[in-house]
Amino acid sequence: MLKLCYGMGLRVSEVVNLKLSDIDSSRMQVLIESAKGKKDRYVPLPVSVLELLQSYCKGFKPIKYLFEGQYGGQYSIRSVQSVFKSAMKKAKVNKPVGIHGLRHSYATHLLEYGTDMAFIQKLLGHQDIKTTMIYAKVENSHTKSIRSPLDRLFED
Repeated sequence: MLKLCYGMGLRVSEVVNLKLSDIDSSRMQVLIESAKGKKDRYVPLPVSVLELLQSYCKGFKPIKYLFEGQYGGQYSIRSVQSVFKSAMKKAKVNKPVGIHGLRHSYATHLLEYGTDMAFIQKLLGHQDIKTTMIYAKVENSHTKSIRSPLDRLFED
């Protein structure tokens, strides 16, 4: 669950709403259905997660939703948040961050790796680019290395 939140930039509600039918491993894409704003979008399925998902499905045999509660049906958002808090404790991370921070990190890291902001906006399912810009925080050290095109014109 946590790998999907970070690896695909999903909201916790999107993770619990994932159905088996949403995962297209042949195309390495996942359909995020009727998310915030009631729009559908596709996000890339990380290669590093595919084998883990396959073994998870063999072991737990979910019926409809990828993650189901112990009595069937949809796994709860609170339970995912609890798993995150437990992982934070285990990793000895004491920062006051919630599971939504994984989504912010996904956006920031994509930007740092050179992904176009408009593409990040599409992956996150944001209607307004300003929202994406809030998510994708760029470190000042990265912005210092950016050179203006004007300066490049006057190089020898």
